[in-house]
Amino acid sequence: MHRNIFGFILLLLVIKVQSQSLQIVSDDDLLQFIKEEEKLIVLFSKPNCDICNKFELTLHGLYEDFNKHMNAPIIQVVNSHLTKLYSPTKEPAVVFFRHGVPLLYNGEPDENDIYGFFEKNQSPAVKELTDKIFEHMTQAATGSTTGDWFVMFYGASCVECQRLHAVWEGVGATVRGRINVARVDANLAGADTAKRFKVQKLPTFLFFRLGKVYRYDLPKHDIKSFVSYAQDWYKNSKGEPVPLLSSPFDELVDWCVDMIRYSISFGLDVLTEHPWIWQIGLAGFGLVLVTALIAIIKAGKTKPKTIKKEKKSK
Repeated sequence: MHRNIFGFILLLLVIKVQSQSLQIVSDDDLLQFIKEEEKLIVLFSKPNCDICNKFELTLHGLYEDFNKHMNAPIIQVVNSHLTKLYSPTKEPAVVFFRHGVPLLYNGEPDENDIYGFFEKNQSPAVKELTDKIFEHMTQAATGSTTGDWFVMFYGASCVECQRLHAVWEGVGATVRGRINVARVDANLAGADTAKRFKVQKLPTFLFFRLGKVYRYDLPKHDIKSFVSYAQDWYKNSKGEPVPLLSSPFDELVDWCVDMIRYSISFGLDVLTEHPWIWQIGLAGFGLVLVTALIAIIKAGKTKPKTIKKEKKSK
């Protein structure tokens, strides 16, 4: 009798534990979920992690609310190789995918905080700017009449830039309605803008406020540090006047300079690969120089002819 009661209680506990567990999927399944689901919430966790367990219990309590009100299922991946793509601090990480665009949650495992944060940010917070619309959107050179802007310059081949996608969305979501957050492809659609602001490395973060640009040079690339900088810490940086847009003449000059640099670089590459070219060129230059010297020497030895004056007849 006691054994039956004990077995029944154990069964109830197992059922309860299983009911409080999220669906665990593999990395391959995760990628498929991201591709197919318009909205998806993912918990990245690892074994023997107390804070991971707290997030799991919290998200389990929100499972029905997210499904019912936002049509956003919740899944979990353990020891995922994809975690580093979305969270610099790794597990635990809660990421909200909206049509594949990731948003990293930066907070405690609190039901109200998580639900409120994701509910307000069901659409991406970061704007994509190009050369054509950058000045029109930011009004950077005319005093930032559209508000303050925090811009990340990135590149498709920049691994660090890709890992900051979810973080940067987290920054935009946190300051939404107060500060505009955007990003610019420095190698393609935003190449001229990157050149305008002398972007030398990727990623680069620039904060625009009241006609000045501040460069974020802090080593920390987390949501809290970015938000603190945009809200107040930028005052500790040296602001630079926003450079004006280049005129057609300036663009022509820059193009000519680039062509000259390219030609010189190309010529040096050719000479490096084919050293016999410069040898022939040097020999030709020497021949011309010797010929010129011989001509000068001969000209110096040649005496000018004297013209005899005829005597005038008396």
